[in-house]
Amino acid sequence: MERRDFLKTAVAATGLGAARRPLAKRRYRDDVQLSIVGFGGIVVVGFEQKDADRLVAESFDRGVNYFDVAPSYWDGEAEIKLGNALRPYRQKVFLACKTTNRDAEGARLELDRSLERLHTDHVDLYQFHAVTTMKEVEQILGPGGAAETFLKARQQGKVRYLGCSAHSEEAALAMLDRFPLDSILFPINFVCFAQSNFGPRVIARAKEKGVARLALKALAHTPWPQGTDHAKTGHPKAWYQPIEDRELASKALRFTLSEDITAAIPPGDEKIYQMALELAAEFQPLTNKERELLLAGAKGTKPLFPIA
Repeated sequence: MERRDFLKTAVAATGLGAARRPLAKRRYRDDVQLSIVGFGGIVVVGFEQKDADRLVAESFDRGVNYFDVAPSYWDGEAEIKLGNALRPYRQKVFLACKTTNRDAEGARLELDRSLERLHTDHVDLYQFHAVTTMKEVEQILGPGGAAETFLKARQQGKVRYLGCSAHSEEAALAMLDRFPLDSILFPINFVCFAQSNFGPRVIARAKEKGVARLALKALAHTPWPQGTDHAKTGHPKAWYQPIEDRELASKALRFTLSEDITAAIPPGDEKIYQMALELAAEFQPLTNKERELLLAGAKGTKPLFPIA
């Protein structure tokens, strides 16, 4: 789909709704429609279970049907709390999980543990998590690599779709070329586009391959200064500075959602996540002029990627 046609579709699907309007949805694959903002499991880390339950219920009521988690998020805490909170909604939502294990046996063991924690017999999307180097790509795709577990798990009905999250264009492009991915989860961020041209090639290659695009880091701004104590920033679960200014956050999220993607996952911070829901409910694609000004305004801002 050409960008101008995609934007027309986005406008028609979203309209001018108010902040509490249920989120618009976009096609992922087949007949699957995902909310344009997803719930990142890190959000519930540090919550009492009752508060995690509340936030998941509120999110579902607002139209969120895309939930993403990983066992590496605080040593399983996110999986356990999100799994408990999702029990009333499991058959009505799209649940994505990940593994950082690059070998088949490690990935198999971690998938089975994730299914147990999430109280489900399958996840809708299982992803190679945070693939960054070509060494990891070779490990995943080589003999005894995690790809063997992924393909077998799909045959067994433990997973429905196969994906990859990546923090490197080189690794992302290699995975797109060498493995039958259903989707790729990748940073789509205005500062990275403007300052390092990081992202456009991955979107283009995924579209060429017919692979769905999911976005990370839409509301990330820049790395914390070296030596920053995250516990004192007000955002202890974010390894980067999230965008707190509502006007800039609106433009940043609109930028990401104006690219040809299905959905974006905000930072794992309740305040930023709630703001993302409100902004997404009012989504209107950036005009060409707004896009030019936003990218020009990123001059001098250090991008998150590529990581030096």
